[in-house]
Amino acid sequence: MPLRLLPSLLAAILSAALLWAQAPHVWTPQELFTRNVGTKEDQDRQFPPHKMIGNLYYVGTTSLGSFLLATPEGLILINSDYERTVPVIKSSVEKLGFKFTDIKILLGSHAHGDHMEGDAMVKELSGAQVVAMAEDVPALQKMRPGGKPHPIDRVIHDGDTVTLGGTTLVAHLTPGHTRGCTTWTFQVTDAGKSYDVVIIGSMGVNPGFILVNNPDTPRIAEEYMHGFDVLRGLKCDIPLGSHPAMFRLQEKFAKLGQTPNPYIDPQGFKNEIEIEYSAFRSTYDAQLKGGQKQ
Repeated sequence: MPLRLLPSLLAAILSAALLWAQAPHVWTPQELFTRNVGTKEDQDRQFPPHKMIGNLYYVGTTSLGSFLLATPEGLILINSDYERTVPVIKSSVEKLGFKFTDIKILLGSHAHGDHMEGDAMVKELSGAQVVAMAEDVPALQKMRPGGKPHPIDRVIHDGDTVTLGGTTLVAHLTPGHTRGCTTWTFQVTDAGKSYDVVIIGSMGVNPGFILVNNPDTPRIAEEYMHGFDVLRGLKCDIPLGSHPAMFRLQEKFAKLGQTPNPYIDPQGFKNEIEIEYSAFRSTYDAQLKGGQKQ
C-alpha cells in the first residue's frame, strides 16, 4: 500500500471505531423486562413516598409505578399494582398525610397483574370509581384475584378525559403491550409554571411476545407502531411510566430538592421511547428474518 494512503486508511478505521463506540445499546426484551420488573422484593418494597412536583406524588414500590394526584375534590390514584402491594400503596398515601378513603378515581396503565390486579381491593377500601380502556376490558375481566370480579365502573376510549377537582387527564391508546395499554397525560403547576406530564403505559416487548403471525392479535406489530407514533407526538416535560426504571426514579429522587426539579426531563422521555422502539424493532425484524412471514 502506498504510504500516502495510510493516513486516510487510519482515519477511516478510527472513524468507524468511534461510530461503533457511540452506537446506542439495543436492549433485548429480556434485558428490558429485568430492568423494569426487578425482583419480587423490588416489586413489594415501599419506595419513599414523596411529592414529585405540584400536586403529583409517588406512592408506588421500587419497581412498580403508582402515582397520586391530589385535588380539592379528592384523590386520583394511577395503578393499583398487585393485590398484595395495595397495603404498601395505602401506607404511602397515608404517610403523605392523605386518607385512602379520599381516593375518588382509580386509573390504570394496562391489563397486567402488576399494574391493575389490585383494583378490586382499592375499590373495596376506598369506594373509588374504577376506569378502564375499552380494549383492555376483556383481559381485566379475567383478572380475578381470590375469585373477586374485576370492578369496572367506567369504560373509556382513546382521547377520553377524566376530570376531578380541576385536574384533567387525557387517555391515549398506545397498544401493543396490551390491546388497551393507556398512556396518561395531564398538566401540573409548580411555582406558577405549568408542566406537561406523560405516564407511559408501556411499550415493552416481553420475552415470548409474538409479533409476526400472532394468532390472538394478528396486527400486533402495527398496533405497536401506532403506539410509538402516538408517543412521539406528545409534548412532555415530566416523563413517568408504569415501571420506575422507565424514568430513572431512584436517580432523580436522590436529586430531589435541587433546581431545576430532576423530574423535569424532556430528553429522558425521547430517550425512553427510542430504547423501547429499538427493542421492538430488533425483535420484530428478527422474527421476520427467522422465517415467520406476515
